[in-house]
Amino acid sequence: MDFKESYGIILGELSNLFEKIDEKQVDELIEKINKSEKVFFVGVGRVKLSLEAIAKRLSHLGVSCHVVGEITEPAISENDLLIVGSGSGESLYPLSIAKKAKEIGAMVCYIGSNPNSSMKEYTDIMLRIPTNTKLNLKDELLSKQPMTSLFEQALLILGDSIALKIVNDKNIDMVKLWQYHANLE
Repeated sequence: MDFKESYGIILGELSNLFEKIDEKQVDELIEKINKSEKVFFVGVGRVKLSLEAIAKRLSHLGVSCHVVGEITEPAISENDLLIVGSGSGESLYPLSIAKKAKEIGAMVCYIGSNPNSSMKEYTDIMLRIPTNTKLNLKDELLSKQPMTSLFEQALLILGDSIALKIVNDKNIDMVKLWQYHANLE
């Protein structure tokens, strides 16, 4: 397989997957982001990396974002939103953080593939990315890529799509966004 064929497979899988994402779920998440005082993100591994990128992008839009476990993480409250990324919805650390956030009274959004996961008990809203997970459920979109690469890629693009939708919905001047960009570079 050459390079063009490999990226063609990836782009094709992403395009097919995004056709299966429910736009109402995306709109509901955007509504929760806009109404929350602070937005927290939790995930593990490559999912966490995608969530960190989403947190950074939303910070550029003026959203107060925090990654669970970071040294500057503030307290979560009932006015806040926790976004949990987990393909299977069974990863122990995100699951325990979601439980704790619900006990405190925060809203919890689960972004994942498994609508019947243990995360369901702690979730106010779910945004489903129906791609393959370690569980290999029947209705998951299969991928030729290794492990759960398609989920992590889709999560990152989902975050940028949400950011672009927020920019357009709020008619944000893109030039003014640079005020939120890091300047100690």
